[in-house]
Amino acid sequence: MLMLLLLLQILLLLQQLLILLLLLLLLLLLLLLLLLLLLRCYCAATALLLRCYCCYCCCCCYSC
Repeated sequence: MLMLLLLLQILLLLQQLLILLLLLLLLLLLLLLLLLLLLRCYCAATALLLRCYCCYCCCCCYSC
């Protein structure tokens, strides 16, 4: 009986840890999305793109 209670306690603790981990992951995804939205407004004309990139905030190309 004591073993069953201990197992139940461990399962509840694991469930709480899993919920906390999922909340942290969701927060991290939200922060990443916010960072991507902020970076979209700054210079994105990189050597990889080799073209103008204009958005709502600014235009980062010289020929614009």
